[in-house]
Amino acid sequence: MSEDAKAVAQEDLMLRVDRALDYVRPHMAVDGGNVELVEITEDMIVKIRWMGACKNCDMTLMTLRAGIEETVRNRVPEIQGVEAITQE
Repeated sequence: MSEDAKAVAQEDLMLRVDRALDYVRPHMAVDGGNVELVEITEDMIVKIRWMGACKNCDMTLMTLRAGIEETVRNRVPEIQGVEAITQE
């Protein structure tokens, strides 16, 4: 696969994952939170950053596993997992 084709495939994958995240964002927004798609690694791990109220929420692990990861993996089957990056 050429570098251009890889870039297009990565953009498509990012778009599909971001659309999957759009399904959980309204539930997070109710409590003042959100999530940002940071990257997708070569081994198909989605990296996210918590935003808003989610930055300091005690329920982020449950939200990550039961909400975000389940939704993303169901809608984008090639994704192997979702991880939150450390806040900077």
